[in-house]
Amino acid sequence: MKRIDFIRSVTLLTLIGRSMNLKALNRLSELPNTTRMPVLFIGHGSPMNALEENSFVSGIRQVGKELQKPKAILCISAHWETKGTYVTAMESPKTIHDFSGFPKELYDVQYPAAGSPDLAEETKRIVRKTEIGLDYSWGLDHGSWSVIKHLYPDADIPTIQLSIDYTKPAQYHFELAKELSSLREKGIFIVGSGNMVHNLGLVAWDKLSGEPFAYDWAIEANEKMKSDILNNDIQGLIDFRKRGKAFDLAIPTPEHFLPLIYSMALKNSKDETTLFNDQPIGGSLSMTSVKLS
Repeated sequence: MKRIDFIRSVTLLTLIGRSMNLKALNRLSELPNTTRMPVLFIGHGSPMNALEENSFVSGIRQVGKELQKPKAILCISAHWETKGTYVTAMESPKTIHDFSGFPKELYDVQYPAAGSPDLAEETKRIVRKTEIGLDYSWGLDHGSWSVIKHLYPDADIPTIQLSIDYTKPAQYHFELAKELSSLREKGIFIVGSGNMVHNLGLVAWDKLSGEPFAYDWAIEANEKMKSDILNNDIQGLIDFRKRGKAFDLAIPTPEHFLPLIYSMALKNSKDETTLFNDQPIGGSLSMTSVKLS
């Protein structure tokens, strides 16, 4: 082969390779629009909800029966905080048991859902608020798998996680989440997982397994949050640090509350808002969950 022909062949192969890579990256964006997927915020509570049969698990399963099967799942979990924003991009995310002091049976649980490098790349592409990093080491933490396993027990839906940048305020997370809205039209199911009221330091441990119980401040904060959600006052949720002592006690640190901001930011003008699992436990925790569809 002449040198000039060799150079032309290499150049052609390079261009073809780049074209194939570009097509792979844009695969999701090229898909035809689907029926708009719902969005959930789930109060995940104790990791033991992954194993136990209780009213919260029943509530999640009931919602799961109402969902169409998505092409993939994007989860924002309270349990993956990072400096900067990342998305899991591996083919096979590991099941992370990010807790201690629980029965062995819980550590034996595996949720072997595939990952979705294509969805990770598409998420990176559509977000302009910040640079999204591709992560190959995290996996699925219990904020994700302990609830998704009740929605899709066969682990047959590719699932990725988006991290929470702990250095940024709620307004930043709201604006970032808005940029994810187009994924809903491509068959992507987005789930926020945390707790609206979450103060482990004030939990009444002796009342965790009894009748629903909440301190007055927890009731006040939870009721105001629900009012904001149902009245679409998302700015009120974003400004949670301006809402007084009840909110300060309900949200001593923001990581469990911010997944709600992500979910609410994705609300469409045609969405109906439904609350489920609306129950307090242990005085200072709320399992209240939200469906937008």
